[in-house]
Amino acid sequence: MDVLSSRVLLHPSDPERSQRFYRDTLGLAIHRQFGDPAAPGLVFYLGNGLLEVSGQASEPYGGGMVLWIQVRDVHAEHRRLVDAGVTILREPRLEPWGLVELWVADPDDVRIVIVEIPDDHPLRRDQRAPETLHE
Repeated sequence: MDVLSSRVLLHPSDPERSQRFYRDTLGLAIHRQFGDPAAPGLVFYLGNGLLEVSGQASEPYGGGMVLWIQVRDVHAEHRRLVDAGVTILREPRLEPWGLVELWVADPDDVRIVIVEIPDDHPLRRDQRAPETLHE
């Protein structure tokens, strides 16, 4: 398979409410808008991925879907989201694998894991062999 691009598709029970949540509450930037101008689909930037919020589900579903979003300061995001009335599923905490995670829910109970990668975490280290760094 030669993957050229990809995105996560979310069909919420109330599209306008969910689009407001992702656009206004989380503050995701819009990549593009499409479809009926009265009820458009929105595609948001998610770092190096995309999230499309379009269409409509017949009932809310959180199911097993989880969005993972890396931020610079998880504690600042926590304060901002509490002030915005977002459902906090779990306060920020350092996980055994070394990441600081905050869990929140969108309007349809989709879990969103907001992650900060500490400066000393292995994900921040250059994984190239030392001899290739000076070429």
